[in-house]
Formats: sequence, structure tokens, C-alpha cells
Amino acid sequence: MNKICIVGCGGSGKSTLAQKLGELMSLPVYYLDVYFWKAGWVERNREEWNSIVCGLVKKDKWIIEGNFERTQDIRFAEADTIIFLDLPSYKCLINALKRLLIYRKKKRADMADGCNESFDFSFYKWIWRFKKTDGKNTMERLERLKKKEIVILKSYKEIEEYLLKIRNSRYKN
Repeated sequence: MNKICIVGCGGSGKSTLAQKLGELMSLPVYYLDVYFWKAGWVERNREEWNSIVCGLVKKDKWIIEGNFERTQDIRFAEADTIIFLDLPSYKCLINALKRLLIYRKKKRADMADGCNESFDFSFYKWIWRFKKTDGKNTMERLERLKKKEIVILKSYKEIEEYLLKIRNSRYKN
């Protein structure tokens, strides 16, 4: 595994998993939120965003974390492993709200400069509806992929078991 794509709902634990896998596997981690957002939560235009994503996936080794459905096909085409965190909506919502309390008006390491954590009703609504919208679309994309390692994790227990499996396999090599 040299090119790992991690997708899932906001609050599912994508950034944490990416960071832990990056440390375990000595792979560079790229948080898409860092590249997509400009200061003040301003989105990059489509051409600039696609160019950034295309540049990231051409690197030799990486973990790219972030949902961004519009560029999933670009990332999925180059990834050898795709991890989909398919956790229950209520758990993702609880985690996002906890994150709000911890980082309120502060910048997270996996976020762009000038994009401090703040309450955004539309974001929480997106989390609640994710499984019926973006999550469903992501699952359909994954079902069409061939010759890729697809890992679907549905609980924090499964995430920890996956990390343990990776850790154990790294020590055997």
C-alpha cells in the first residue's frame, strides 16, 4: 500500500486515521481541507482544485484524506487502497460537535489557515444526511472499482482492529 485514499462523512475520523496510518507506514498525509479552502472558508475554483488534486495523486506515495465527492474519481483512479469510514450518522454528528467544543475559534492541523472551527448548521445537516446522499454515491463508486483494495469500516472497533492489523503486518516485514 503506497497510495491510500480515505473517505467518509465529516466527523467519522478520517483525519485521525490518516495521521495514525501515516505514522505506522511512513507515508506522507495530505488533508484535502488544507488545499480546498482559502482563508475565511472561501472555496477554490474548480480548475484550481482539480489541478491541486491531480498534482497530489501523481506523487509516488501518499495518504489523501477527505471526502470531496467531485474529485473522488481522480483519487480513486490513482489509489491502490481506498478506505471508506461508513459510521452511523449520529456518531459522526457527535464527533463533529465535540470537535467544535475543543477547537472553537481555533485552527485544526488538518484545516487550512484562516479556517477556524465554528458552528455551521449546513455542515451538521450534511453530516446527518450523508448516508443517503454522498455516502450512497461513494458506495456506488466503490462497487464499480476493480483491482483496488477496498476497506469499509463501520465502527470505531473496526478502525482500531484495522490499525492493529497494519501495525502487526509492518512488524512482520
